[in-house]
Amino acid sequence: MKKVSFKARRRFIILTVCFVGMLSIFVGSIFQDWLKIMDNKQNIASMNAYYQDLLKEEESLTSEVTKLHDSDYIARYARERYMYSLPGEIIIKMPNEEN
Repeated sequence: MKKVSFKARRRFIILTVCFVGMLSIFVGSIFQDWLKIMDNKQNIASMNAYYQDLLKEEESLTSEVTKLHDSDYIARYARERYMYSLPGEIIIKMPNEEN
């Protein structure tokens, strides 16, 4: 068996240390990118839920605007909400069953 010279051994050690260092930097970079991807996936999920809530709210508001174009609805809304009454009417406020 041939004896390995000191220079060859030192070269091998230097190359090994460089390889391990580069490999650790590469793995660390991949791990950081993976963490960012997982965080972005969570953000996407929460933003999609928020978007769905906004769509429901928009649908509700669009429906309300459509109803407010009807004069009978406006009169009934004002009477119920602000307790306006017609001449001769008496308003009796009933407690809510939900409260």
